[in-house]
Order: sequence, then C-alpha cells, then structure tokens
Amino acid sequence: MVDNANHLGEYLRARRALIPPEAVGITELGRRRVPGLRREEVAMLAGISAEYYLRLERGRDRNPSTQVLESIARVLGLDDDGMSHLLSLVVDKPRRRRPRPRAERVPDSIGSLLPTFVHPAFIEGRYFDILATNAMAGALSPSMSVGRNQLLDVFLDPPEEALHQDWDGITECYASSLRQAVGTDTEDPRFIELVGQLSLASPRFRKLWSRHDVGVQRGSLTRFIHPEVGALSLHRERLAISGTDGLTLVLYHAEAGSESAEKLALLGSSVAAPAQNSNVPTAGSRPHPGKAQS
Repeated sequence: MVDNANHLGEYLRARRALIPPEAVGITELGRRRVPGLRREEVAMLAGISAEYYLRLERGRDRNPSTQVLESIARVLGLDDDGMSHLLSLVVDKPRRRRPRPRAERVPDSIGSLLPTFVHPAFIEGRYFDILATNAMAGALSPSMSVGRNQLLDVFLDPPEEALHQDWDGITECYASSLRQAVGTDTEDPRFIELVGQLSLASPRFRKLWSRHDVGVQRGSLTRFIHPEVGALSLHRERLAISGTDGLTLVLYHAEAGSESAEKLALLGSSVAAPAQNSNVPTAGSRPHPGKAQS
C-alpha cells in the first residue's frame, strides 16, 4: 500500500505561515501575498537551497537529513515536541494492511482501583474517550462519565466551556495533543470521525487544527469555575497505564490545606455513593450531546 499523503509538506507549510517575517529579522517591503514566511525565506535562513526546500514541501523528497530538519526547525521555532513530530514525518516505516480497530478496554485491576481514590479520577483512551471513572470525577463535571469524549465536550458543550477558566488554553492543549497522539496514523476511523465532527461544528477547532501545533499533555494546573463551589485550582496528573495500548489515568488534586482542597472535600461529601465503573465495548460508541443525529 502506497501512502500518497504529504504529511511533511503540510506540516512545513502550516508552521511557516505562523512565523512573522519581523520575528526572524526580515523587513517588510510592500504587501505580502502569503501569511508568515515565504519558502525561499525559510530556505535562506535554514542554509539550504530554495529548490530543495520546495521539493520537501511538495513531497518530492521525504528523507532529508536530521541536520537539515534541525535547521528548518530552528527557523520555524519548533520546540522539542514539534521537532519530534517533524522527525516522525520522515521516518520510512513499512506499511501494513490496517487491522480492524480493537475495542479499548480498561484492565480489571485498574477499574477496581478507581473508586478508592478520594480525588476525581478517570481512564481515557487514545482519542480522549472516557472509558471508566469514579464518583468524584462526576461531581467535578458531569461530562467526566463513561462514554463521553473530552474533545467533543470541551469544543462543543457550552457548560463545559463555562467550567474552564482558561478555555482558550485548554482547547489549544487538546488540539495539539490530538495531533501528537495520531502522528501519521491519519487513517484511523476514530480519528477521522472526531476531526470531521469537530471541523464541521467548531470554528475554534478548525482554527487550531490548521496551525498543526503538536504537544504532549503533561501534568498541569487547571482552573475551574464550578457551578456549586466556585473557583477551583487543581493539579491534573496524567499517568500512562502499562500493558495497555495508550490508556491513561487522569487524576485531579488540590494543594493540601488550600481553599481548593476544602471545596473539593465539600464536593466529595455530596457524593452519595461511588459510581459504578464500567468499560465501554467500543471507544466513542455512545452518542454525544454535540453529535449530529441521523
């Protein structure tokens, strides 16, 4: 099977369009027909010929040296995640017939562990489908329940948008994390479904997706405006689950003795009983409020 998709060229074009000429010392002379840098400007700054750079963008040369890519990455201002993604686009990997997608399942040992956490916690799949959760997560947000998808919720669900104090930053994080998660595996049915749905329904997603930002979700401080207890500042931890194909444990916790810790404890007292954990047979198989119904 031949892959005719030009992932490298798409990425280079998207990233150079984001670099203002003045940021790299180029003085504007008249009106520019394209946003960001021109191809010949990237080539000049990277120390390669304009003809060779054109071949890279057009997919005529898919195996440039690491030195060339590092030079281009410097011009485009790529961070470590961006550089890793750039390198992944030129690795010559043998392609196989795609197997049928397997259902994402939470190991029983992890599923039984979730109710023991006193903090909001859930298990997410490769494309941010929630596969198992505990009662505290539901108290933090009703969207943190089995069968929901965090991408669809954060981009399409108004109550979820209102919950996040830094909605712009959260959406940037999710869009860049999705691109990192999929890499060049753009034929994955779940990925195609999500990107298609989000692109149709969310102008914010379309704008972010066109940037080709790449990032890995890491532990961070997340600020919520909860409808019951008000402002919450919680640390979000993401722990990879060994022995699974990309499943992650996500856990929120507050600084000990803080006002947010008191509010989180108040939410915990409102939880009558631990939520029943379960696995969904297929990631994203349940309908979502933001999904168009046939």
